[in-house]
Amino acid sequence: MADTDLRYKRVLLKLSGEALLGDQAFGIDHSILATYAREVREAVEAGAEVALVIGGGNIFRGVSPEGTQMSSRAHADYMGMLATMINAMALQDALENAGLHTRLLSAIEMKEIAEPFIRRRAMRHLEKGRVVVFGAGTGHPYFSTDTAAALRASEIGADVILKGTRVDGVFTADPEKDSSARRFASVYGAEVIQRDLKVMDLTAVTLAKESGLPILVFNMNTPGNLRRVLNGEDVGTLVHWDETAEPVSLA
Repeated sequence: MADTDLRYKRVLLKLSGEALLGDQAFGIDHSILATYAREVREAVEAGAEVALVIGGGNIFRGVSPEGTQMSSRAHADYMGMLATMINAMALQDALENAGLHTRLLSAIEMKEIAEPFIRRRAMRHLEKGRVVVFGAGTGHPYFSTDTAAALRASEIGADVILKGTRVDGVFTADPEKDSSARRFASVYGAEVIQRDLKVMDLTAVTLAKESGLPILVFNMNTPGNLRRVLNGEDVGTLVHWDETAEPVSLA
């Protein structure tokens, strides 16, 4: 049953390609894809409109050691965009296996496998209850999929950018290395830059600021977390742009 009291109705969920690795060194762990698909299905069943951007780091990244050995950064980045399309197609398949209606939109024309990105078409798909997967980043080199997520979220009028990670939010230190690290419940956007908190890259954060888009970082690997985020529960770390609020708030 749809929940009319969701805090966030239209969301852009950013997932990393590396998250799909599982215990592998390369490729896609389809059990992880299936888990993510179930989480998205719960969100859609609750009444949320969900769009996704996924990286390609499990296959190829332009800024990886392999990419930096190439003579052209632009060429390497285009290869990275193609890697995101492989992941996007795999994600689309997993979502449809979970019973969802989807559309795959690409920033680079690939008419045999995806629709071209058209802003109004993407919004119409969301209004009809379809899950929209954005592939090929921004379609331009030198921009990350974090920036693509911020750009697409702004274009479709999303309420929030959700960044799904493998940790419970943004911490005072790396929680996987420092057991005393504490989670930020919320952070003012300027503090993200000043503290070098690595929420998203600088271009993405700047674009989110200009659009007034909050960013919520949470653990996508915890079952039910996406639904809790939509409900407004104390999950993850909210990066906000309210100058009147406290710069940082620890959980």
